[in-house]
Amino acid sequence: MKAVIMAGGFGTRMQPLTCNIPKPMVPLMNRPIMLHIVELLKKYGVTDLVMLLYHQPSVIKNFFRDGADLGVRITYVTPLEDMGTAGAVKCAEKYLDERFLIISGDLLTDFNLQKVIDFHEANKALSTITLTSVKDPLQFGVVITDKEKRITQFLEKPGWGEVISDTINTGIYVLEPEIFKYIPEGENFDFSQDLFPLLLKKKAPLFGFPVKGYWRDIGNTDSYREAHHDILKGKVSVKVDEPRREMAGVDLRVGLDVRLGEGTVVEGTVVVGDNSQIQGGAEIKDTVIGRNCIIEPGVKLTRVVVWDNAYIKKGAKVVDCVICNNVSVGTATVMEEGGVIADDTAIGEESYIKRDVKIWPRKLIEAGSTVTGNLIWGERWKKSLFEGEMIKGLTNIELTPEFVAKLGCAYGTSLPKGSHVLVGRDTTLSSRMLKRSFLGGILSAGVNVRDIRMVSLPILRYKLRTFGEVGGVHFRQSLEDPATTEIVFLDADGLDFSSSMGKNIERIFYKENFRRAHHMEPGGITELPQVMDFYREGFFRGVDQQLIRGSRPKVVVDFNHSPAGQILPQILNDLGCEVIGLNTYLDEQRGSKTVDEKPNSLQQLAKIVMTLEARAGFWLDPTVEEVVLVDETGRICQPEEFLALMTLLMVKTGARGAFAVPVSAPSVIEEIAQENGCSVRRTKSMDRSMIEAAISPEVVMAGSMAGRFAFPKFQAAFDGMFTIAKTIELSCATGVPLSRVLKEVPKSSFLQGKVPCVWEKKGGIMRKMSEDSLDKEASFIDGIKVSFGNDWVLVLPDQYQPVIHVVAEAKDPKTAQKLLEEYMQKVERWKKELAQ
Repeated sequence: MKAVIMAGGFGTRMQPLTCNIPKPMVPLMNRPIMLHIVELLKKYGVTDLVMLLYHQPSVIKNFFRDGADLGVRITYVTPLEDMGTAGAVKCAEKYLDERFLIISGDLLTDFNLQKVIDFHEANKALSTITLTSVKDPLQFGVVITDKEKRITQFLEKPGWGEVISDTINTGIYVLEPEIFKYIPEGENFDFSQDLFPLLLKKKAPLFGFPVKGYWRDIGNTDSYREAHHDILKGKVSVKVDEPRREMAGVDLRVGLDVRLGEGTVVEGTVVVGDNSQIQGGAEIKDTVIGRNCIIEPGVKLTRVVVWDNAYIKKGAKVVDCVICNNVSVGTATVMEEGGVIADDTAIGEESYIKRDVKIWPRKLIEAGSTVTGNLIWGERWKKSLFEGEMIKGLTNIELTPEFVAKLGCAYGTSLPKGSHVLVGRDTTLSSRMLKRSFLGGILSAGVNVRDIRMVSLPILRYKLRTFGEVGGVHFRQSLEDPATTEIVFLDADGLDFSSSMGKNIERIFYKENFRRAHHMEPGGITELPQVMDFYREGFFRGVDQQLIRGSRPKVVVDFNHSPAGQILPQILNDLGCEVIGLNTYLDEQRGSKTVDEKPNSLQQLAKIVMTLEARAGFWLDPTVEEVVLVDETGRICQPEEFLALMTLLMVKTGARGAFAVPVSAPSVIEEIAQENGCSVRRTKSMDRSMIEAAISPEVVMAGSMAGRFAFPKFQAAFDGMFTIAKTIELSCATGVPLSRVLKEVPKSSFLQGKVPCVWEKKGGIMRKMSEDSLDKEASFIDGIKVSFGNDWVLVLPDQYQPVIHVVAEAKDPKTAQKLLEEYMQKVERWKKELAQ
């Protein structure tokens, strides 16, 4: 008698276990599932086998070959397209000229197949379906028979209201070759849906034979783990290659060259594959470990299935999980029940993989991460959600709607119930999609939302500085990568989130300790249509309108398709400016320009400014916070030049007070300020630090090294729109072209460089810089800044990138260059020393 093993499925419901191998080859007790089926058939004398393949057939062929090693004869049939179960068997018709048995390659069963065959023969059946009773028949085909076991009715995957029996089709059939005349050639044809109903309709001899014994369809990851549990508990007997080793009270099976360290605790049934090491102090209970694995001391494995080449480091605790091939589990990592870690994944130390989380192949989990959801598309799971004041990630890959909805729950939970938050976005469709998911999460925590829809960040900040909201959130497309969305979080004063605020939300997010509003208490959404008018009124109060109107300046502004194009042209027109706007229209699908397009845009802007003889040109960053200035000669100002120019313009027009600038800003700022009776406050480079300084009543302007300015008279936050208007006003007030004012800025040589540096060495580099600066005049506001008279050098680790910045300034260009090179070389040398 022959048998057909159905082994062509994709194993979609088994993912990520089946991402790299076909489902019948998934290991069960360190052997492919299908090998257990082959041996079951051989046990009942069925040794002439036809394997029906489709998905990754070479994997199966390479393992079984011609079957001689197993004492069977194998013929492979691989249909070129999906023909359905019966249609695929039709492809093997020429090999099936006698009675044959059909069985799935992904079953775990100990049925007595001989009884099924005998029943079939005794009843002269055309087809006999093997039946069994299960507790939950909903996911299977229910079969009803009469007293003679003739099938009278099929019910495919019924609902509970339709269930009329617990007897199901097991996928094991005995068929006569005459069955092929009922199966059409070259058509997709299924046993359960097409063939058996057809036989029933034609009143062909179709029987169902109930069999007692163990049967499980290993169709998903839960049933895969449960199949192992059943084997380890002795509910079903299967062959295990590893021989038994005598140990009192323990069923221990150990392969060749296995080393069990002294002090290893083994409980229940434990299988260890060839060449694996379990080092002393590990505790292993009811677990299957594959080949070439290393289990370090202190590891606790309970009901775990470990495939081959896994490395589980000290102190890891894993319960009821599957760890696939080539996986490393970091020191002291904890994995809760139901987890699946697919091939070629590395989990960093002290990570926490929560219950039922599935991680697809080739992922990197950063050390200290808490993984709360399945990781499918992205490459890594970050340790922290926040990067400064924002959370950013690939749209619909890392930042999915379900992820941001959960994030909204965490944010809402951190706020008082019944409070209000302000939410806005840029022009892109992806920001709108994610914002809407986020709002659902906030509302579920009983927090209300004031949605100001498409708006620039400075306007959202301005509204927050009034009253009514406890915080704000802005969604926008990243300038560096259009596929990335940034979610910016602001506090009640419109300031960027501090690190402690971010960590509070992270804590709630990872613990999933969400506040759920009662059904009568979810938050509501309202709109604020007057925000633009409110902002415009404040804007006009912040500038000298009469002065600008009297000068009627002509300016060119590249709006970069940002929301500023909706409001700033009208404001400047109302101020009497002649505005030539570039890229003012909004394109939801295109979004703003990318950072790669910036150089060309600036060159184009410079040409237009010269051609039209405009007073100035402005390139407005899509975030509407950053501005690049082009003077009337078409010269594109560097950010440090723009900062010095604005400082000089302010003091020339009578501003008196303090200027807040980052520690990396040129010293000429001090020169300009002190000559005019003003002072300078050096701050950290972080935006929040600068804005906090700008809140002080003495500060008249805060300026970054990236073309961002805040004028506290209007609002103590970076605002590109107001920066443009203020620059125009100051230019009009001086009555001198910007190029001439620039020439008045004291000269110095200001150079910047950066050295790549992995995160782990940043601390060591700064320690060595600190030791190197012991006998020098140094400041530690942000990084370490060493002064040499009027010259200085700053070594500053980047907050978000694996980079060390080196900044040098000197009156003499050669001195600045020498300082820069000297300290960049020092950083490189320290890197090598730390590697030793």
